Amino acid sequence: ARGDSSAVAHCPAAGTTCITGNGAAFASLKDAGKVVTWGSAGHGGDSSALAHRLIAGVASITASGMAFAALKESGEVVTW
Repeated sequence: ARGDSSAVAHCPAAGTTCITGNGAAFASLKDAGKVVTWGSAGHGGDSSALAHRLIAGVASITASGMAFAALKESGEVVTW
């Protein structure tokens, strides 16, 4: 369901440096550069297909109407 964070309840809030969202999903950036997402898969709430690219080294995240983008420390941009 939209905005339901039960899927990430096991992820502690400590170390969260940024949270951004769109109409139906959220993305959280942790201090180690890891991204955690939840909400509607159709709006970017499921980043599991890219998890290997979002596990570390992310410098910032941003949301749009139905997607997210992560800027990595290397300059790479990852979208979902």
